[in-house]
Amino acid sequence: MDFSTLANTRYSVRKFSNKPVDKATIEQVIDVARKAPSAVNFQPYTVYAIMQPENLLKVKACYHRDWLNGAPAIIVVVGNKDMAWKRSADMKNYTDIDAAIFIDHLTLQAADMGLGTCWVCNFDIDGLSEALQLKATQEPIAIIPIGYAETHEPPVKKRKGLDDLLVWM
Repeated sequence: MDFSTLANTRYSVRKFSNKPVDKATIEQVIDVARKAPSAVNFQPYTVYAIMQPENLLKVKACYHRDWLNGAPAIIVVVGNKDMAWKRSADMKNYTDIDAAIFIDHLTLQAADMGLGTCWVCNFDIDGLSEALQLKATQEPIAIIPIGYAETHEPPVKKRKGLDDLLVWM
């Protein structure tokens, strides 16, 4: 579909069907997302695709809402802070920004392929770090459940108007 349609119809899915998502499909989503731009092309993140039931349980236990239990697979994007570009003027670390661009590409590619996702950031950081056996220099950025939506009726999007966001100078 064209980008405008994709951007206008993609939404956060919190009810997944029982239809499984195969490894090749998730790999295709991640393969497209990995082409996202990052500062100096450092790509300071690692992507975990969680599909095995015991690992899904560990990751799902790090989030406090029951709807996540319906996700057939989960992608976790982990920032590698020691690998990121840092702006020399103030040493701002771009890990979070680079990861966010990657995640945005991932969610849009998934939607283009008929999959639903939801960007989850409110989770038990220590629990997820332990479940994924992360190093001290790694930080989980987001949990992204991925699967086929139970329904394909996108909700009405509530967004600020253009006049509330745009400043002409």
